[in-house]
Amino acid sequence: MGKQSEFMAINNDIGKGGEAAARAFLERKGYQIIHTNWHYHHYELDIVAFHEGELVIVEVKTRSQNYLLEPEEAVDLKKIRRTVTAADAYVRFFNYHLPVRFDIITLLKDKEGYHIREHIEDAFYPPAH
Repeated sequence: MGKQSEFMAINNDIGKGGEAAARAFLERKGYQIIHTNWHYHHYELDIVAFHEGELVIVEVKTRSQNYLLEPEEAVDLKKIRRTVTAADAYVRFFNYHLPVRFDIITLLKDKEGYHIREHIEDAFYPPAH
């Protein structure tokens, strides 16, 4: 395995572990998880949940301690547009008629495990076209 492939595999493992920790965190807060890693073409929704009458789309960002960017900095306008496009497809596919909220959960991974840094509710809104 080349260095680039090895780096991607490690990052994928860190991301999957972070998503599992975020799922458990949300469930403890009373969220009903309905889908994880839902795909629409080449777009993906990390976590989709029901909470207090809303459909909540959660983007999960996990970083190791020595990473230069803060996890939430990875949610740029391009990522927001991709998430909103996937959420729109999700709502249409499952025919939901609920308010939709977009959250971000940031985590750090160290040798002790995964630590929730922040749960940002209403982290972003669909951008105007």
